[in-house]
Amino acid sequence: MTAQGQPLGEEEIQERLAQLPGWSVEDDLLRRSYSFDENFAAAAALLHVAAIQEELGHHAVLTLSYRRLRVAVNTHSAGGRVTDLDFDLARRVEKVAPGHGAH
Repeated sequence: MTAQGQPLGEEEIQERLAQLPGWSVEDDLLRRSYSFDENFAAAAALLHVAAIQEELGHHAVLTLSYRRLRVAVNTHSAGGRVTDLDFDLARRVEKVAPGHGAH
């Protein structure tokens, strides 16, 4: 198993992606886009994700647009590669997104 802050290999990334439908890795970023029925719900989800980031001490790029939230993350200290830290954040986001009406 790879140490939490170490870059993951392609096989490890694919194994973790299989457990996170809707997420992908493109250009060394773990990404997901969520849609919402209301713009306020998207903004509330962004705030919830921001709180999770603070708790983990690991931050993604969050992009809010009309009824949409995009999350993109990698680990700067690992050379901008995807690590377990990124997947930890993604799993936490996946747990809270449905509560905001994400689809």
